[in-house]
Formats: sequence, C-alpha cells, structure tokens
Amino acid sequence: MSRAPARKAKKRDVAAEAFAEGLRLVRANPALAAVEFGTCRAEGCELAPRDGLVVVDSDGTLHAHPDRLADPAAWAWALAHAVLHLGFGHVPSARGRRVQPDRADLAARCAVVNRFLLGFPVGRAPDHLPTGYPDGDEERLAARWRRDGVPSAYERCGTAGSAPDQVLLEWLPWRGAPPDWQLAFAAALTRTVSAAMDMAGGRRTSLDGEEPEQRPWQRALSWFVSSYPLLGGIAAGITLVADAELARAHGISVAAVDPEAGEIYVNPLRTLDDEEWRFVLAHEMLHAALRHGDRCGTRDPYLFNVACDYVVNGWLREMQVGTMPEGLLHDPELAGLSAEEVYDRIAGDLRRLRRLATLRGRGLGDVLGAPLGAPRDYVDLDGFYRRGLAQGLDLHQHHERGLLPAGLVEEIRALDHPPLPWDAQLARWFDEFVPRPEAVRSYARPSRRQAATPGIPRAGRYFPPEEVARCTFGVVLDTSGSMDRTLLGKALGAIASYAAARDVPAARVVFCDAAPHDAGYLPVTEIAGRVRVHGRGGTVLQPGIDLLQRADDFPPGAPVLVITDGWCDTLRVRREHAYLVPQGRLLPFTPRGPVFRVR
Repeated sequence: MSRAPARKAKKRDVAAEAFAEGLRLVRANPALAAVEFGTCRAEGCELAPRDGLVVVDSDGTLHAHPDRLADPAAWAWALAHAVLHLGFGHVPSARGRRVQPDRADLAARCAVVNRFLLGFPVGRAPDHLPTGYPDGDEERLAARWRRDGVPSAYERCGTAGSAPDQVLLEWLPWRGAPPDWQLAFAAALTRTVSAAMDMAGGRRTSLDGEEPEQRPWQRALSWFVSSYPLLGGIAAGITLVADAELARAHGISVAAVDPEAGEIYVNPLRTLDDEEWRFVLAHEMLHAALRHGDRCGTRDPYLFNVACDYVVNGWLREMQVGTMPEGLLHDPELAGLSAEEVYDRIAGDLRRLRRLATLRGRGLGDVLGAPLGAPRDYVDLDGFYRRGLAQGLDLHQHHERGLLPAGLVEEIRALDHPPLPWDAQLARWFDEFVPRPEAVRSYARPSRRQAATPGIPRAGRYFPPEEVARCTFGVVLDTSGSMDRTLLGKALGAIASYAAARDVPAARVVFCDAAPHDAGYLPVTEIAGRVRVHGRGGTVLQPGIDLLQRADDFPPGAPVLVITDGWCDTLRVRREHAYLVPQGRLLPFTPRGPVFRVR
C-alpha cells in the first residue's frame, strides 16, 4: 500500500516575525498608539527604502522593507521614529502639489525626533547615531544648517539610510478631512505623563488598564499634579495614607502631615467633597513645604501650629483653592501677619485659646514630629520642598494662574535662598567678633628673605604681646558622657581652621561636665587633642562661663563659644557669645547669642 507524500512544512518568515514584534512594542506605548497609522511591507513598494528600514508618508503609512532582517528592538525604534514624525507634524496632510523637504529640513526633523527618543525610549537606537543633539526646534536647526551646511554626524539620522525617510503626498479630496496626528499625539502624551505621575505618587498601579474609582482625596491630589503648578511638584512627591484605624489611634480628625516621611494622613471616615479635600491637602502641603514644624523654635508647638493654620487658611481663601471646611481656623483681622506675629497675638488671648482646633483636632497639632509609618528615603528633604515650591511659583506666575498672597510669595522666595551652612555662619562670626592681630615690622628682629640682596637686612614681622592678648576668644566645652564625639570633632575642627586663618595663636579653653576644668590658653591647633569626654551625669556649664568672666588674664572684649549638646543648665553670659549645638537639638533656655546648628 503506497503512502501519501508528506506535506512540505511552510518556511518560517523571520523578517516578518521581527517586524511584527517591533510593531507590537510600538503599539504597546499609549502615546504612540494614539497616532493612527498603517503599515506596508508589499513586494515592489516604490516608497520602501532600499538600504534602510522605514519611510513614512503624509497619508500616515509606514513603508517597511519587506525582506530586511533586523531584531525587534531595532524595528521598534525605527517605527517609533516614523510615528513621531507624524505626531510632531513633520509630514502633514494637505491638498495640492507638495514640495518635498530639503536636506536641512530632513536632518533637523530627524535630529529632533531622536533627541525626544533619548528621554522617551522605545526599542534600541542604531549604534551609528550620535549620543547628543543640539538644542532648538526643527525650524531653527534647519535654518542654521541650511546656512552653514548639515554636519556629517546628522546627515543619516533617519530610518531610510541614504534616502529621505519622510515623503509628502497629495491628499485626495474624496478621502475627507485629513487626520490631526499632532493633536492626537499631544493628548495621548499628556495622558501618559499624568498617569506616570499618578504611578509615582501611588495613585495608580499601571499605565494601562482600568483603574478603580478614585476616592475624593485621591482626586484632589491628582488635581494639584495636573492643574495647579504652585503645589504640583509637592503633590507629586507626597503619599496619601488613608487608614481609619491609624487615624483613630492617633486622634486625627480630618488630616495631618509628616514632612520627614512625605506623608499626609487622612481620615477616610470624614465626608468632604472634592473642593474641601483640595483645601485640606493644600493646607497640609504648605505646612510641610514651608517647614512650619522646624520653625517653632522655643515656642509652644501646638500654639505655633495654630498660628500657622491661621496664616495658611487665610492664604488659601485668598487664592480660592478649594472650599474651606466648617470649623477651621480663620480670622480676617490676622490677614497679612506672619506666623510668628500671629503666635504673639494668640498666646495672650485666653478667649481665643478655648476654641482653637487644627485639622487633627482640638489640642493636637496637625504637623507631626515623627512618621506614623515607615519613613521615606529622601536624599535632601529641604531641597525637595524648596525646589518644589520655587518651581511651582515660577510656573504659576509664568502661566498667569492668578494672584498669590504677598506673604506666601515672600516665604517661598525666602525658602529659595536657604540659610548659610553652620560653618560659614561660624566663619562670619569669627570675622565680626574675633579681631585679627596686626603684625609689626621691626629691625630688632631682622629678616633676610630676599635672595637677590642677602646682605641687606630687612625688618622682621612679629606679633607684639599686647596684640596676642587682644586677639583671642574663649571656648567652653561640654565634655559630659552625653556629648556626641562627632559634634566635638566637627566643631573643634572648624574652630581651629578659622582661628588659624585669622592668625589667632591661642584660645582660652574651659572643659565642663559636673565641674569646670580650666585648661588655660591652648594653641588652636591643639584644642582637639586635649579634649577628653567624661562619662559623668548632667552638665553644668555656668561655672565655666563665670570662670572666664572673672579671669584677670581674659580680655573683657573677647567673645565666648559654647559647645554643648543641649543637655545643660540655663546660661547667663554677659559678653558676646555663640552656641554650637547638634542639628535638631534645642537649648533649655532662650539664647541671646547666635546658635550654629552643626550637621
């Protein structure tokens, strides 16, 4: 019995499979998929490139070489390049005879598309392309290259090899109105960027797919990202935590913010509309961005929080951001005052104190001192808030989004110029209060430093004893067991370097823990080597201050530097003085001299 001949297996088309995979990668991008385009891989296509991959025409068709072998990533990049020509309006549809773009136009448009793809990667770019592209739009680049010639690096930046990758065709009237690829791409790109920002802020789980309906506080935060540039940058980096149990455990009536963690805690059981949630979130973001928690100083934290509430609520009502919920603090008589001025007023108003309540509740501040959950890892917290507000203010004013309160603009501008670091402030303090000794030249100590005339004696330079005694300062060091050795190292290193730079030969040093220890005058470069941290209990610094003030050999005009970790007694210093304390630590009294906070 004869067997039927086996059917011949169909030959695999590797080029078609790679092209299809590259096309799939392009259509998976939401912004590129919004641009309607067709593809052509027909044999004998007149527009298909001979030594390239893709040519795009003004009908919205991508003509690919039918037999070209390339991996899917290379096809994806070439197809994305061609689609962006449509989205950027490089090959617009029009009726009538068309004039093809010249070499300068073709190179400039391809350079702009490739520059965009560097930050919007799709597939893999060819190796022969340059890694950087000049600034400027297509028209400006084309005009420059038409005048000076197209640089060789940009002559073959397209996807058709040596041939043009953009072809203009006549749009036939019977086909109706030509499509607007630019509008479709711009709208899709806006949606994609907004979705990416929502993902970064934890408001979405993916760029595509159906998302669950947003809660009102989530919609309010998204509104700031997309529609309110002043706080959009802050809102993009803030995380909303809506947990009823967490709110109940910490007494959060409506909302609270932790600037260190970059989190706003909202009570999901409170019923507020979208406009009210916008007001609440803007209120908390301004608390965090203006660093109200760190500006409290020695004031009562809750009363200062209340004072900031009066100021922030007044600004938000003036800017018409959302709707202020019932029961929040607002007094038109306090308009135009700073938080510090409002604090001074309400601190002595007993009738007002009885009805004060923040968004967290009565008697509780809504600016938290510690995160309720795991803190977020910000590289530079001050920089994040300062940069977000400064850029938001510039965008708000550039787009003329409305008038802003003068007090808010003043505070944002002040934040945009951060204070000097502690060591620079200490250097200025030395320049102001520690005089530089003036050298005297005398033939009593001749110097022969000029090699050209070694036989001629010259006046020598030296510091008289009275100058040495006049140009000095005192250092009172907390050497108790609670003192941080890192703080001591940084402070003493800065003191030694600045004193040496000013030719100060010695400083009067007193070590203090439970009792003062007078070390006398020490060379400034040797102070750090003499310090010994003792493991005793509390620190009493006032006897050390008194020792310096009563010392006959300590000039009455010499200033005093007090280095402590803040765990000390109340000090009374009757001469010019300053304090060096760790960052975030408060002194147990109101200092009358400057306080340099060592980081």
